[in-house]
Amino acid sequence: MTRPAPESWTLPWMGLGLSSNLSASDVPHPYRLLDTAPGLFDFVEYSAPIALEEARAQATLFPEMWRRRADVPVLFHPVHLNLYGPELEPASALAQLDAHAKAVGSPWVGNDVGWWHAGGQPFPGYLYVTPPFSEAGLRDCAAHALHIQAGLSVPLVVENPAVLATRGGMHALDFMAKLHARTGLPLLLDLGHLFSHQLSAGLPLRTGLDGFPLDQVVEIHLAGGVVTRRGPRSFYVDDHTQPVREELFELLAEVLPRCKRLRAVTFEGDGHPPEVALASLRRLRALVPKEARPPLEIPASREPVPALTGESRPWALFDAGHGVTPATEDEDPEGTRADRDFRLAVVAEQLDKDWPLTRLLLAATPEGLESFTRSREYRALFDGLGKSLSHAFASWARKRAMASQSDGFAAALSLEMMLPHAFLQTPPAPAPGQVALAEDVRLGSFPADLTELVFATRALRRHLTGRAWACGAMELSGLEALAQVAARPGPGPWRFAIRRRAQGFEVVTLPPGVAEGLWALGDGPLPVGDVPPGAFAEGQARGLLRRA
Repeated sequence: MTRPAPESWTLPWMGLGLSSNLSASDVPHPYRLLDTAPGLFDFVEYSAPIALEEARAQATLFPEMWRRRADVPVLFHPVHLNLYGPELEPASALAQLDAHAKAVGSPWVGNDVGWWHAGGQPFPGYLYVTPPFSEAGLRDCAAHALHIQAGLSVPLVVENPAVLATRGGMHALDFMAKLHARTGLPLLLDLGHLFSHQLSAGLPLRTGLDGFPLDQVVEIHLAGGVVTRRGPRSFYVDDHTQPVREELFELLAEVLPRCKRLRAVTFEGDGHPPEVALASLRRLRALVPKEARPPLEIPASREPVPALTGESRPWALFDAGHGVTPATEDEDPEGTRADRDFRLAVVAEQLDKDWPLTRLLLAATPEGLESFTRSREYRALFDGLGKSLSHAFASWARKRAMASQSDGFAAALSLEMMLPHAFLQTPPAPAPGQVALAEDVRLGSFPADLTELVFATRALRRHLTGRAWACGAMELSGLEALAQVAARPGPGPWRFAIRRRAQGFEVVTLPPGVAEGLWALGDGPLPVGDVPPGAFAEGQARGLLRRA
């Protein structure tokens, strides 16, 4: 649905904000932090699914955000919103986006100019594909942006993307300036993303700012990240859980007076403990004082929506980033390798939540991970033919395990496939005088004993990580020992405990006597005296039990 374009947009002064995924388990908790230090910041910018009901169901802090939004206003920073890629967002998604923004009172929505999802699946870790900074890339991004704006009743604010591989020939700021000129849309300047481009291109941090339309910037983002080096080049990895670089604090102080239409500064402090976020926000509060400013009226975009041509070949960039095509075929081979390494690391991190044993046996090395990301199973996930990254890996791993002719590999895969099924039913709570399994614990049984493999996997991870810190490289030859352990499973049946974590499951190995002593609790609570004392003591010590 194309909405009639207004003559102008009115943007309120938002001030200083803190980003959040609205998860009660994440730090910092924005509302607790604000209650502890009133006036520390002025608004919350939250990331959530496009559909309001989906966000309401998934975001555990949504009720508090909704209740407090009159006093603590919000900006909606949607995920799964493509501003690049081979296909435009469907009209249904734009209708949901507009309804969401209006319901929470977000005066605008902003997002990175990138390709975030395909086939209904987000790219692992929300690691989007950055467009090439070329004329073809500009045309494709303008088509996406104007298509989205045509479905919105609030402004779309376009954000410069993070960069590892520099492609297309334009400077990132020139690209964004031209995108603004073609669309008439306001700009969001992410200082860390700018740093990523400058490092990758080998340029000083402030290059390009003098010719950039800072007067069209309505929001600035500041976040943490890590500078890594590969030979003569440096790259900035946009990791919000890391401390903010001092260069970015200094750059923020310099550009603030030049952004005449600025409406908001957002600290993306995801993963920062409250005491760390407090220090950063106090420093930012000195730069962005708490004050009232009148609303700002800016011309609304009235540009027609052009056709999406796909000339910038987004799928080719996807293939380069996932090892389907050699990095040497890209215009920036070293940047492509850095981008690929980061993507593989994110894929490994995601897989380790559900497949810590199988992933280390079948895809522990960069070559093993690339074998997965090059596979039909992985690509099908983004062609709309798969359920999830975990399901795609399971399908791929089954074939690899069969090809390896290793009973140990197949056993590890089978074990990890069965773990979620242990939590399909919720056991009753214990009555007074009874003991039961903890709410996040179940008991499992398997036809082969993989106790040694579970131990070896964790021990090897610790060992290799420690050596990497010492020598600066990951020594992967130790994986051979893991394959040996996998090839010698013990006789079954094997009984063990399963603990559900915030993400994934943990196998808790137990001495046989303890496992046998706790086994009856799998059917429900028992009187305390019915559990053998040794098993009861061990279960309590390990946090496996609960009492009324």
